[in-house]
Amino acid sequence: MCGIVGYTGHRPAEKILLDGLKRLEYRGYDSAGLSLGGKELLTIKAVGKVRNLEQETQKYGELKQTTGIAHTRWATHGIPSVRNAHPHLDNSGKFALVHNGIIENYAELKQKLTAKGYTFASDTDTEVVANLIAEFYKGDFVQAVASALHRINGTYGFAVLCTDYPDTILVARHGSPIVIGLGDGCNLVASDVAPLAAYTRKVIYLDDGDLAVLTPDNVELRTIENLPVEREVSNIDWNVDSAGKGQYEHFMLKEIFEQPESISNTIRGRLDRKLKSAMLSGLGLTPHELAKISRIVIAGCGTSMHAGMVGEYFFEDIAGIPAEVEQAAEFRYRNPIIDPDTLVLPISQSGETADTLAAVREAMNKGAVVAALCNVVGSTIARETGRGIYLHAGPEISVASTKAFTCQVTVLLMLALMLGRNRRLSRDDGDALLQEIERIPDLIRETLKQAPAIEKLANKYAYAEDFFFIGRGTLYPTALEGALKLKEISYVHAEGYHAAELKHGPIALLDDKVPVMALANAIPGQEKMIGNIQECLARHSPVIAVVTGDDNRVCEFTQDIIRVPASSRYVAPLTTVVALQLFAYYFAKARGCEIDHPRNLAKSVTVE
Repeated sequence: MCGIVGYTGHRPAEKILLDGLKRLEYRGYDSAGLSLGGKELLTIKAVGKVRNLEQETQKYGELKQTTGIAHTRWATHGIPSVRNAHPHLDNSGKFALVHNGIIENYAELKQKLTAKGYTFASDTDTEVVANLIAEFYKGDFVQAVASALHRINGTYGFAVLCTDYPDTILVARHGSPIVIGLGDGCNLVASDVAPLAAYTRKVIYLDDGDLAVLTPDNVELRTIENLPVEREVSNIDWNVDSAGKGQYEHFMLKEIFEQPESISNTIRGRLDRKLKSAMLSGLGLTPHELAKISRIVIAGCGTSMHAGMVGEYFFEDIAGIPAEVEQAAEFRYRNPIIDPDTLVLPISQSGETADTLAAVREAMNKGAVVAALCNVVGSTIARETGRGIYLHAGPEISVASTKAFTCQVTVLLMLALMLGRNRRLSRDDGDALLQEIERIPDLIRETLKQAPAIEKLANKYAYAEDFFFIGRGTLYPTALEGALKLKEISYVHAEGYHAAELKHGPIALLDDKVPVMALANAIPGQEKMIGNIQECLARHSPVIAVVTGDDNRVCEFTQDIIRVPASSRYVAPLTTVVALQLFAYYFAKARGCEIDHPRNLAKSVTVE
């Protein structure tokens, strides 16, 4: 993995491919390359940023080829290097191939091909597929690719060129997203809609097992059994400008400051003032069906899992429904107990997370009601579940997720309100919660005003190589998310803990070089949190405290204070996490780190 772009049309492909790769840089990568089609293939690769590839292509002068494929790689097999960068060619140079995913049986296939005289110039699984296609090729491009795909085990999104078909791109998908863009006199392919939005609004999302043949004036959809198939044409619902940095230095900072607007979009039209409830029509469940739900299981990874942990409190406190959070990668392997009255909520910003998709399929196979929380319309998880709630957060470009998290938590709170009103939550209590949900964008605007003060604190503590984040109740998963943000973009060792767990081992690590971020908001559990702060100070650890409004109860212990507006324990995670996002951003900036594209990370993790 990580990013695929392809173009076939009547314009020179080079600039279109490079522009597309730039629009995929947010996904994270270590090298890049492109192949331009024709009677001979021209393949150019570079380690590092797309700009390095652009500099390499300039050495070839004006490139007029009108068909090509390109790729940004996030290493799975082999170290970052030119020889391991995509595209990969077969021994004859007839085929060029880019690939997202992992071929699980590549070693076995490589051994068989080596015995037949094939040689390999890279350490990748992808080069094996290029030679496998060549092995099956008898003049029929589609049949050769289809035959190769039948021998492959694993996940893939492929785009392939062949010198005998100079204006044709073959693409295939199994477990790794592929989107086709339908242009005017051209057709495109990508692993994400971002590179397509500048050229078309009409796209086709391939399903697993699909194979497509792209020429400048036609797209033919088939299966890997080489049978015709039809897929729905969808519309891209965001524009290119919305994916730009605008006045901000980094995408992450822009997206932090977009949160009032993105949450407003998430809430808009979904609150029922008459019934004092929420209207989440994407669930497709009647009040009677909602009332039958006896248990909720939330599945997610990373930031999405932390959002789910906040939601667990919501569902049990507000709706009185037992809830649990599963690490999505573990869900299908531990044979979870699921019954028809279980509601499974997979959470994924991209809707393509491989581990979460596997959890979706396991839950559906066990007969659960499955409803997805996704940000990307047309994503695999959204399409396979057939029901769910879109976040409407807008494009999130920075690898470190910010606005997707707050929109996820907001959706979970609205869903808890809906389920609560369907059960035990009174009309008055529903109205109070509804009004607080409406206030969330304004509360976050107030939090964002603290950015200058938070930046000063981040600069003060930018020396730290270790950091602890502690919280209680709904602020416990918030502490986990704050620690994750810090480690993602600053590479500092940061740990999130339930505050009560400090004295059960981690307190041994505290000293004057290990600051602690204590979430001491004025919500239930604050008194015990103040006790935990004292425990940290007794071990000489500096403490930064997040507090509510003008609450000064913590000021006698520490002068390093971040203030967020007053709210209930249900909304406190949202205001608090925005403060922690700002802290992580300014901390990483002070240390001179690459913020939008942190090392080793990818935006959409499409391999298990």
